[in-house]
Amino acid sequence: MAGVLKNVAVVGATGAVGEEILKILEERNFPVGELKLLASSRSAGEEISFRGDEYIVEELTHDSFEGIDIAIFSAGATRSVEFAPSAVDAGAVVIDNSSAFRMDSEIPLVVPEVNAHAISKHNGIIANPNCSTIQMVVALKPLHEAAKIKRIVVSTYQ
Repeated sequence: MAGVLKNVAVVGATGAVGEEILKILEERNFPVGELKLLASSRSAGEEISFRGDEYIVEELTHDSFEGIDIAIFSAGATRSVEFAPSAVDAGAVVIDNSSAFRMDSEIPLVVPEVNAHAISKHNGIIANPNCSTIQMVVALKPLHEAAKIKRIVVSTYQ
């Protein structure tokens, strides 16, 4: 993906989801300028490789987002509620992978393959549904376009 370089912060960089986010940014050749890897004090100081360079994980603080364009949160709802507003205040767009903002009517709940247009309606934070919902709505979208699904009842056991 060519384009203007974006300064990116990954919150929860040492967790399984954070590691996967870094892999996807690398695989998709996302135009990363500065990369800031953030995690708990317990993980601060660890090194993570990205595009052949080593990055040192920093402790997440309210001041971590200065100069960041996109902050991807994958450290749980408590961390998102506490730190996402600081990221927005610093000028970043937050993409939150937790449950923190999923029920907030002011924050778009986005699955790009289904409703990418909703991204433009954000006020600094973009949320995504849980993993079961994402897979389901991607599969249901073409069915809905063909047959106009009126209702679906789903149970998941996670």
